[in-house]
Amino acid sequence: MNSITFLGTGTSQGVPMIGCRCPVCTSKDPRDKRLRTSALVRYEGLEIVIDAGPDFRQQMLAAGISRPDAILLTHHHIDHVGGLDDVRAFNYSADTSYKVCTPFPIYCEENVQEALHKMFYYAFAQKKYPGVPEYNLVTIDDNPFSIKGVEIVPIRVFHHVLPVLGFRFGKLAYVTDANRIPDEEFEKLRGLDVFVINTVRRGHHISHFSLEEAVEVAQRVGAKRNFLTHLSHQLPCYTELAAELPAGIEPAFDGLEVEF
Repeated sequence: MNSITFLGTGTSQGVPMIGCRCPVCTSKDPRDKRLRTSALVRYEGLEIVIDAGPDFRQQMLAAGISRPDAILLTHHHIDHVGGLDDVRAFNYSADTSYKVCTPFPIYCEENVQEALHKMFYYAFAQKKYPGVPEYNLVTIDDNPFSIKGVEIVPIRVFHHVLPVLGFRFGKLAYVTDANRIPDEEFEKLRGLDVFVINTVRRGHHISHFSLEEAVEVAQRVGAKRNFLTHLSHQLPCYTELAAELPAGIEPAFDGLEVEF
């Protein structure tokens, strides 16, 4: 069965946020403890991680992931790529002697690759320090691509003015860090069982859908089940938020697994 596991559902600072004593940040409900946004998609025999933020190591350990088939990056903001140094664990996971290093496949756009060369400059140095991560950067764009023969469909969205990619895997589509989806991209979102969309708070936000806008997008897409991710402490606690949402729309939480 295909599934998505939410490895993290929090905004860029996570929940609880450092130094905050609001009702959400002090909640005892584990569903209100949110690592930075990431997901594991199991689809047609593949294990694919979407984004690798600062909590990447913790998320891999919690989910028991030894070596996924690939990482897909939506964009280059640090809360989505900051954990990529820990990919070095995957470089040697196929060889218990730690003698054979296998570069790990990371699928992303050219502008994201340019940012990674700056952020992780030591991984691309001509003379590398022993043990640095080894990446196999695979260039993708708006066109469908395949991993081991399995097709994935990118969805072009915008995070203010920054182009970002969402992804469709069969009956699942995942869109994070966006406040605009061009009309033509909605054609790629027809006939879904599960749709994931981002929001951080009520009311206007410069680069994310507001709660109200995210609900409107989900209703336009019309998937059987819809989940909100990238949630901040400016939204209510899980139980309160879940109670107020329309039927078919739910807040995601860390560790939630949904089949599709």
